[in-house]
Amino acid sequence: MNNPISHPQVTDIPELRLLALHWAGASDPACKADGVIAMADAWRAQTLRLDTLGVLLAQQAIPGRPAVPELISPKFVKHRSMRTVEGRAAMIHALTHIEFNAINLALDAVWRFAGMPAAYYADWLQVAAEEALHFSLLSAHLQTLGYQYGDFPAHNSMWEMAEKTRDDILARMALVPRTLEARGLDATPLTRAKLAQAGDQAAAEILDIILRDEIGHVAIGNRWYNMLCHLHGLDPILTYAELSLQYKAPVLRGPFNMQARRAAGFSELELGILLHDRL
Repeated sequence: MNNPISHPQVTDIPELRLLALHWAGASDPACKADGVIAMADAWRAQTLRLDTLGVLLAQQAIPGRPAVPELISPKFVKHRSMRTVEGRAAMIHALTHIEFNAINLALDAVWRFAGMPAAYYADWLQVAAEEALHFSLLSAHLQTLGYQYGDFPAHNSMWEMAEKTRDDILARMALVPRTLEARGLDATPLTRAKLAQAGDQAAAEILDIILRDEIGHVAIGNRWYNMLCHLHGLDPILTYAELSLQYKAPVLRGPFNMQARRAAGFSELELGILLHDRL
């Protein structure tokens, strides 16, 4: 963040959504993570104002990405043995990439959608800052294994759903935090167990932090999805089913972390439907 031209200080862009757009377009992962955390600090210190006029137009490629990792189809991503350092590093790398995408997804929710209450932008800024912390923790741990972010190929499926829902905030809330990110609630305990069994306790402890925060992130998605449904007189459950079909959302498969999903605000009816549909 030393270059004021490519990476402005908060005082150079005092509007929250414009600054979120800037960091969404930043391609250096570490710089993006640091900038987002600083942006959240500035918002809490009330040195940023909420710019709510009109729809912002991105003048740069969104999201900004580094030259690596190479993005490939999920079916070509290799599964490596957790018994080797390389295998554990590949797993940590995959998680690091998920968190990098999650930063961009949260920033996109801030800058793209105008006219929402201030609490909406504060919520997604908090998410972006926590995802940036997760990325930084995982990236630093990856380096202790002798690797760095970009050393393994990765896939882009999370961002593909963001592209599909770029013009529909209701679909975005339904299908990114409540669907794609909620899958992390189910997968994280299993991944943590594998890493701990392989002797990587440091990685397991990072995943404890991530799971704790991700419950809150999915809860934020649930809150704004249900608020939008209420505002437009829509049934949340029927609407979710319709949006899932319209945007070809992935089919969720168990096992499900029911405790985490309850903590994230899914109703018993929703959880019952989830279980019934997968029988």
